[in-house]
Amino acid sequence: MLQDKVLRQRVMFTLTILVVFRALAAIPIPSIDHEKLAAFFSNNQFLGLLDIFSGGGLSNLSIVMLGVGPYITASIIMQLLTMMSPKLKALYHEEGEAGRKKISQWSRYLAVPLCVANGLGFLLLLQKQGAIPDVGTFSFVVNVITVSAGSMLLMWLGELVTEFGIGNGVSLIIFAGIVAQIPSTISQLAFTFDPAQIPTYIAFLIAALVITFGVVFVTEAERPIPITYAKRVRGMKVYGGISTYLPLRVNQAGVIPIIFALSILLLPQMVLNFLSAVNNVTIKAISDFILNILSNQWFYAAAYFILVFLFTYFYTAVTFDPDSISTNLQKSGAFIPGVRPGKPTSEHLANVLTRITLVGALFLGVIAVLPIGMQSITGMTSLAVGGTALLIVVSVVIDLVKKIEAQVSMREY
Repeated sequence: MLQDKVLRQRVMFTLTILVVFRALAAIPIPSIDHEKLAAFFSNNQFLGLLDIFSGGGLSNLSIVMLGVGPYITASIIMQLLTMMSPKLKALYHEEGEAGRKKISQWSRYLAVPLCVANGLGFLLLLQKQGAIPDVGTFSFVVNVITVSAGSMLLMWLGELVTEFGIGNGVSLIIFAGIVAQIPSTISQLAFTFDPAQIPTYIAFLIAALVITFGVVFVTEAERPIPITYAKRVRGMKVYGGISTYLPLRVNQAGVIPIIFALSILLLPQMVLNFLSAVNNVTIKAISDFILNILSNQWFYAAAYFILVFLFTYFYTAVTFDPDSISTNLQKSGAFIPGVRPGKPTSEHLANVLTRITLVGALFLGVIAVLPIGMQSITGMTSLAVGGTALLIVVSVVIDLVKKIEAQVSMREY
């Protein structure tokens, strides 16, 4: 790998961007009560989980406290519109890379107002909790603009990594945020070490190994669909007649559904926190009532599981088009043995994909809510973030290794 100059430059560029991200996450906005801020985050598991993905930027109230969440939310909205709008669907599937670039550009535009809305909601919430003093309208607006610009900067850095580095830039930024929390988690466990909790630590280590094995197994699992190419005679030569297979992955969506679900869960809380600060008594009462429901641990776990499950199917439907695959197979003279070309092939692929996606969706949903169950059993928040964080870390590492292997293979060819 080190002998490949292009790969070496890409790796160094990626590492440089990640160092810049970590430096930005350490720059706080002014006027923060750190003690009240730490107490508030320790009592809110959802914000604590979001803090993991921002690399501690949220709990520090850094200039990149929003992370890449608004951009991910904008991408979700655009993909939902792609499913509903025939024009956008045609743009995505028929115009190829050019169409996808247009949709990505619209996602960036949509991310700007979402950054402002998220920043406004977060800062109002923290000001209401006393973590940020009332600094006046002008300073408050400056803080909102600062954190919004910080989120857009992270989005830009992530896209630079995707284009000039190695791997998916947005996923790597989330990965770096999670990994950056490992030393503080280990030190926290060391300071609070209790010999009576040794069985719990061992159980957590075993669970981590089992989850890692399960993530790797499900991520790499495939259902091969046999494909046969018809024989064609051209002149004195016979072409085709070979058999191969079309691999359908059990988890086509990867780690994207969990990131989508977290972004969707964040939006109503931000809106309701903003409405709870309104002077109208009725709106404030309704907002507080719904916030209390959303803060319920079991309701949150159920909503999280359902969203992850649904987004797994949704993202698979967006990225895998059975009709397009069937058309391409028919044009190239290929067919699935025992299945007629055309619409029957498309329906067969859709049925197989639906069944195998069920396994992947259930697995992702269980992994997503596992931290909540672990916290209720052990009562230890530092161990509770293991499931989701570990899933993202393992998935990103697998994807990164594949990208590096592909680059090395290109050099050998």
